[in-house]
Amino acid sequence: MTATSEPPTSRIPGFYALSLVERQEVLRRAAGLSEADLAALSGDHGLAAEQADHMIENVIGLHALPLGVALNFVVNGREVLVPMAVEEPSVVAGASFMAKLARAGGGFTAACTPPEMIGQVQLLEVSDLPAAQAAILREKSGLLAEVDEIDPLLKRLGGGPRDLEVRVIQESPIGPFLVVHLIYDVRDAMGANAVNTAVERLAPRLEALSGGRAHLRILSNLADRRLARATCKILLAELAFGDYSAEAVRDGVLAAWAFAAVDPYRAATHNKGIMNGIDPVVIATGNDWRAIEAGAHAYAARSGRYTSLSTWGMDAQGNLTGQLELPLAVGIVGGATKVHPGARAALKLMGVTSASSLAEIIVSVGLAQNLAALRALATEGIQRGHMSLHARQVAIAAGAQGEQIDRLAAQLVAEKTVRVDRAEAILQEWNQLK
Repeated sequence: MTATSEPPTSRIPGFYALSLVERQEVLRRAAGLSEADLAALSGDHGLAAEQADHMIENVIGLHALPLGVALNFVVNGREVLVPMAVEEPSVVAGASFMAKLARAGGGFTAACTPPEMIGQVQLLEVSDLPAAQAAILREKSGLLAEVDEIDPLLKRLGGGPRDLEVRVIQESPIGPFLVVHLIYDVRDAMGANAVNTAVERLAPRLEALSGGRAHLRILSNLADRRLARATCKILLAELAFGDYSAEAVRDGVLAAWAFAAVDPYRAATHNKGIMNGIDPVVIATGNDWRAIEAGAHAYAARSGRYTSLSTWGMDAQGNLTGQLELPLAVGIVGGATKVHPGARAALKLMGVTSASSLAEIIVSVGLAQNLAALRALATEGIQRGHMSLHARQVAIAAGAQGEQIDRLAAQLVAEKTVRVDRAEAILQEWNQLK
């Protein structure tokens, strides 16, 4: 199987019960991974300290995160295995289970707008703002043509400048100024370097046209021209579990979402739950999760009031419907994605061939993770499942080893006392009985 061929299925029953080595073997067969790919994903032969020393300053070593794989995802009809680098329990399990529920309704349908980023040039000391704005706009075609010659490779791939906008900022702490927006298609890159280079090139011409001084020349992380959107339908019959009817779960999810839609205090935690799904995939693929976070939360406040990034509703048949939309500036070329062996292997595992296809998977995982949190909150509460998984971390922190870990975690959950001090006390009792 080639690197880009799709796996037979992302449904792998009992995957969690396999040993680490067995899971790796399953993924190797499913996604056509090489031994080198597996070594990179496992951390055995991933990013080397020598490589890291050239990536950032004052390197002293490497910091690892657990890397899991979310199962059951179908995105635009394609089976996808999703790598997730995250330290928080229940995230991978929650996304996987919601993806399983979504399969009966066709999985996730996702789409992206063109990969257009915004570069900004701040023009200060402009004596006549309207006249300067008009002068720049008159020269738009020439300015775009100049920028178009900066990156011949990007141009050959179909990217480059698309438009130029000029904003007049009338009120600020330092008075009025102009802002020029360069709209730039970056193709399969995240685009920061390309856009920053382009606005640097434009700055002298903009100064001459405006009579002002070009101050900041920088990419905007509010990439609201580069949106990713995912939708799903959860069949009503899939929602029932335990003592909860399907209608009760559906209505509980809708009520929980309505809370986030109107209250910023709830929306902040609601959207954090979405990012619980998004960030781990972004990190696993070597992309800039800080940029994604900044853009997402700014987009959530675009109306002037911070609100939910997702929308949940009900169709005519009573099925639960969900939609998530946010800026997703991710790339599959350049930066850490290019130099980090684990990031390259993660992309291979997913079988992505473009930045857009990566964004479509990521936004789908965000929607799945959002549903996992809402479903838990609306039924048994967020703590039950979360704490069951958290108990294993507590057990390890207390010093449990091997078979003790699961045994101790089970006792902590049964006692409803998931604390390190209690875990240490139990371990001490066990040791005294030896």
